[in-house]
Amino acid sequence: MGWAADPGADKLSRAEAESRLKQVKTEIDDLSKELDRTRTTLSKEQKSLKSADLEIQRSVLELRKLETTRAQHDQQLTVLHNERQVYLRSINKRRGVLAEQIMAAYRLGQQSRLKLVLNQDSPALLSRTLAYYDYFSRSQASQINELKLVLETLDAMQSKINVELLALDEVQKSHQAVLDDMTSQRDERQTIIDDLSSQISSDEERLKELQRNSKDLELLLEKISNVLADIPADLGKWRSPGDLKGSLPMPVKGPVKKAYGQNRTAGLRWHGWLIGASHGSEVKPIAYGRVAYSDWLRGYGLLMIIDHGDGYMSLYGNNESLLHEVGDWVEPGTAISTVGSGLLNGKGLYFEIRKDGKAMDPAVWIKR
Repeated sequence: MGWAADPGADKLSRAEAESRLKQVKTEIDDLSKELDRTRTTLSKEQKSLKSADLEIQRSVLELRKLETTRAQHDQQLTVLHNERQVYLRSINKRRGVLAEQIMAAYRLGQQSRLKLVLNQDSPALLSRTLAYYDYFSRSQASQINELKLVLETLDAMQSKINVELLALDEVQKSHQAVLDDMTSQRDERQTIIDDLSSQISSDEERLKELQRNSKDLELLLEKISNVLADIPADLGKWRSPGDLKGSLPMPVKGPVKKAYGQNRTAGLRWHGWLIGASHGSEVKPIAYGRVAYSDWLRGYGLLMIIDHGDGYMSLYGNNESLLHEVGDWVEPGTAISTVGSGLLNGKGLYFEIRKDGKAMDPAVWIKR
């Protein structure tokens, strides 16, 4: 399982591996469709739940784009306001210089050129005085022109600021519209959840549903393993989960509401953790790896599976949105999804660690 190739086998070149990975997404998409086809009991309500989850994910992703756009406009506004302050200080400076020149001219005497010519006895003094007048005249004209230019620049900046404010207002309106739409979608989803819950209210029905979901996941993991079998690991500077045992980070902040090995129903036990993270919290991978699955799966909702190489995989279920696609490399500390809720798993992130397909106790691997 994973990307590590048999040491005795010929490894794919990097170019061949990348070419092979382009086919992986299509093959894994086909796996999802095959699971839907083979699950004959995929009810109308389950199909509605899948559609609702995918619609909410679309809204969440659109909201994230709008928030990014809004942040860009905010940044541009900050830059423009800062530049405007610089120019305002420049105006004050130029006004000061102009005032000093006017005072200097006043001290030289408020006489016309003609009057100076008629009243001056010394040609040298007359020449110097006229030269001073020419200097102050040119300097004042230059300062006035610069002041006009600064004022024109300020007007242009204000126009840009107004444009950014209008754009920001439009983004805000779009953001609110999508948010309102998503709230409605969540309400519809909850109605579907309630209908499904009433259908599997007995312990026997819950057991059957959980067993079917578990079987689907096992089948998916087996097929993913086969698809990725000849893709070599490429961890580079990153360490494998096997080297980080006991020090891997939590995928999301929150208490462990359900722990590995705890009784679930009718003797069936939890294979991972249910982490009580708040709705919309960003989920981050426990280690470097490549997205092996990013889609909806019955019982797990929007599910992401990351292959870390050497047979290690981590699973993140109950998501409201998935932020990466199959084939993407993901690093620790970067968001891969946002937390939602599930039919049987409840609110929070459902998380598993697997080695060669076998579920392991996260408590041994994660530092809390």
